[in-house]
Amino acid sequence: MGGQLDAMETVRAADRTIHDVGAAWMLDPATAERGKEAGYANPFAFYFAGRGGVLGDVDADVVSAAMGWFPPQVVRLFWDEGVAVAGAREAARRYAATCVQWGRDRIGDAGGERLCELAARVVDAAEGSGLPLFSGWRAEPLADDVPGRTAQLVHVLREWRGALHLVATTAAGLAPLEAVLANDTEDRARFLGWRGDLPDCSALKGRRLEAEDTTDRLAAAVYERALSPSERAEFAGLVGAVRTAALG
Repeated sequence: MGGQLDAMETVRAADRTIHDVGAAWMLDPATAERGKEAGYANPFAFYFAGRGGVLGDVDADVVSAAMGWFPPQVVRLFWDEGVAVAGAREAARRYAATCVQWGRDRIGDAGGERLCELAARVVDAAEGSGLPLFSGWRAEPLADDVPGRTAQLVHVLREWRGALHLVATTAAGLAPLEAVLANDTEDRARFLGWRGDLPDCSALKGRRLEAEDTTDRLAAAVYERALSPSERAEFAGLVGAVRTAALG
């Protein structure tokens, strides 16, 4: 992508792609298989302990608060199972290793050293206050090779956007389940583990749109100070190249 982008155009050009690529490695059957090889027979236990493990040896309620979206009882069930294998910090290290390997397998040199440079500047420019999961992943060491490092940085950027959105939905007065149902179908809530009768949240769509706008503005402010207009366009183009390589 040539030319220039303003900060909000960058949000619209890059953030959905970052979400999709970041989700792809977590949902890839190869990740679950590597989790089994690492000692986690249950892929959900690997997911919750691995992703939340950067928070350290904490109660499941802390992980639930940092992740949002999931029912607290689901988080507790799989967090406790996962950390019983090797502890929280080791789970995070093993989970990060699957991310690195996925990048080597699926991303290759798409994006290259330049994307790593630009992405790292965005990550470093972000304010971590109120974003514990993002801050935890930002503090993790990065791989030396470009494919592995690219996958890690995409994951950190995805955690950043997700954490901003959790803050924004809370500020809009939405509980996690309300935020899910106001934005998605009931199927999405079921996928995340919500059971029983679900409330009708159609009247909350305005708040959900408010939260989306807040999330975009918070993200745009970081792109504004981290990258120049031409660098933002370059960043978005390189993120698109990673999507093509990873997802086709």
